[in-house]
Amino acid sequence: MSRRSVLTSKIRMGLRGRTEFLVSNAVALPQQALEDGDVQLPYVYRVSKYDPADRDDHGYYTGTEDTISDHGEIEAAYLQAVKAFAADTSIDHLSVREPEVSSLAHFGVERSLGGFGLDRLLPGGLADFHDGAEMPLDIGLELIRLMLRDSGAWCRLEVEDVFAVHVGWDQYLYVGSSRPCQGALARARELGLFPEHLDVSPYDFEPEEEGVLRPGDDDFWAGLHSAVGCGRAGLLEEIYVQNASRWHRLTCDTIDTVRAGLAPRARLAVWPALSSDVSAILGALPAEGIVEGVWQDREGQIHSVVADDDEFPELAARISDADAAALLPVYADERVPLLSAVMPDRDGVVRARWQAEQSLSDLAK
Repeated sequence: MSRRSVLTSKIRMGLRGRTEFLVSNAVALPQQALEDGDVQLPYVYRVSKYDPADRDDHGYYTGTEDTISDHGEIEAAYLQAVKAFAADTSIDHLSVREPEVSSLAHFGVERSLGGFGLDRLLPGGLADFHDGAEMPLDIGLELIRLMLRDSGAWCRLEVEDVFAVHVGWDQYLYVGSSRPCQGALARARELGLFPEHLDVSPYDFEPEEEGVLRPGDDDFWAGLHSAVGCGRAGLLEEIYVQNASRWHRLTCDTIDTVRAGLAPRARLAVWPALSSDVSAILGALPAEGIVEGVWQDREGQIHSVVADDDEFPELAARISDADAAALLPVYADERVPLLSAVMPDRDGVVRARWQAEQSLSDLAK
């Protein structure tokens, strides 16, 4: 978006950038400890089907291998290699970290899958695809298969301070371990793959610079009760995975019920209430730019969509029959919630590594 900076979580392809070329010659990156306190894994390998001999002087691959999955022997080799690394590290499960989906469009080069392919993999589908979700290794391998096929869902798969698997663009795979995994390296080569040593994975988590470390604890919910009670707030955005939100209209009577149903480690953003003056909302549509429309239909369901000026007529048509609606800014310098937080785990500890958006209270300090 060239006109202005757009909020990253609303207009983005995902956490994965096309960074493979930066390490295409296996250039050593500096050793570092992760900013959240996690220990940097000492053994990191880039595993791919691309022979390092088939690279030009700039490190770009010049061979004949395709950049999409073959859905066959090579894809199976990737999964067998990960299984070998897991065996050498003595792990039999993986945890989902920072899950995301492509919400505005399918950015993969393959056919889009309903439910991002998660419905057939996880009992609860997308509902089970949350930060901290643990799964046995065989399910984790199938999730890696989905990412290799660009299904539209992505996450880091890790065992804290022990093991990590990051799927990059163009069939690049990054495996980190607390052990050297010599047997797995030999197995990967037997499978026709090319493991290359790196100092770090380019997909190691990095916290957002402008985020806020704030738990959705009892103090946060007490403040939300007060804001709703005085009419200052009335809409809760639950960002349950990156690029996907659920919306909740709040009253003092429903806040506790909403709180009990939130996804683990969800990020929360509190906004003013939806307005029943739909005509005024429609009149507030700008002449150009991008906005997010949020509305409640006649059946009580809340919907949202990000639209640019070419799509405003369609957005207006959808909002015109709503019970209540709101327009929220999408540009980063304007989209500031009233309150924000990240849900802690059941023991009250915040283990999510992502942060809450800055709120009005933060900017006022």
